[in-house]
Amino acid sequence: MANDLFQYIILGLTYLGLGLGYFPGLRMNRATIAFVGAACLVGFGSFSLKEAWEAIDAGTIVFLLSIMIVNAYLTSAGFFQLALNILLRYTRSPFGLLTALTFVSGFLSALFLNDTIALIFTPLTLALALVLEFNPIPYLLALAGATDIGSVATLNGNPQNILIASFSEISYLEFTQALAPVAVVGLLVQLGWLWYLYPEIRSLKPILDRPHIRRRRILKPVLYKSLIITGGMLIAFLLGAPLAESALVASGLLLITRRLKPQKILPAVEWDLLLMFSGLFVLTNGVKNLKFLQSFTVLTDSNAGLLSVTVVLSNLISNVPAVLLLQPLIPQNSDREWLLLAAGSTLAGNMTLLGSVANMIVAEAAAKQGYRLSFWEHLRFGLPLSLVTLGIAYFWLQQ
Repeated sequence: MANDLFQYIILGLTYLGLGLGYFPGLRMNRATIAFVGAACLVGFGSFSLKEAWEAIDAGTIVFLLSIMIVNAYLTSAGFFQLALNILLRYTRSPFGLLTALTFVSGFLSALFLNDTIALIFTPLTLALALVLEFNPIPYLLALAGATDIGSVATLNGNPQNILIASFSEISYLEFTQALAPVAVVGLLVQLGWLWYLYPEIRSLKPILDRPHIRRRRILKPVLYKSLIITGGMLIAFLLGAPLAESALVASGLLLITRRLKPQKILPAVEWDLLLMFSGLFVLTNGVKNLKFLQSFTVLTDSNAGLLSVTVVLSNLISNVPAVLLLQPLIPQNSDREWLLLAAGSTLAGNMTLLGSVANMIVAEAAAKQGYRLSFWEHLRFGLPLSLVTLGIAYFWLQQ
């Protein structure tokens, strides 16, 4: 009984820290909080080190690591800079730029991790807005919202979908066919909502001069190789090849190179995210041992209940921990429930500034440039958008 009490205390404090993203007075982030919580469970004898190691899903970690390596090569080659340059070639009006930014960042987030797109596009978007003398806030909101909404379309669009890819039996193509329409409609809703909120971005009149922003050098040989291998990986996904294995082979082929040193690629991997995932797997094992999840069973019996619990948990403890907690309650072959879990945990991220890592990346990068994207500014934009897109996803998936 005392041991159970210690486990409840450890888990309670850990999930509180995960929800806040820090502990007051301590220099800890979500990765270290999850790792310390897992270490405490092992230290107090909740389960052995071997059991903790076995609780970590190797397929998820390999898939996530491999996608990060692919993204690092595309970034180093200048692919994302090139995408923005092409965007600027075809649009130079306030609303045209907002439209292009929304759909380009949404599309790229579906193909690659949304956090990567947010991290790379934020400084580029800020630089562009400053050169054009536009208010950067609506463009930053467009980027934050689109990276979340666009990522709902694929199993590799965001970390929580990567988890669902490992746990469910749903194929890449089936997932995309089900949720890509939700992503497209959601991006249109976001565009209309920003048009309503910010009258200054409604103009379709192009600026006279082509904007000049600092451009990174494009490494053409690396770019061609990266695009070919990435394209092959995406085709393998669509053909039903195992996701983790396909991504692993792609990343392995990219690492065979004469042009880029490993010291340039490996630091770009988000090692703290991998550490957080590993810790969360161990924490979830501790929750299972306490039979704590049984209290959620009644709430998740219906589709509406599952979506509601997912949205609440995603905003309380973040979306990745929410998916890990709810995963044991969903049958492996229940495609609709997995789709609801994916849509709910992703689209709920737009509710508040703290709802997703992509939002916080955009806000922090903007702050470094002297622009404040406040909690309330984001709430005014994100809460209605999230509620509408969640409603669209729910009714679409009932068909």
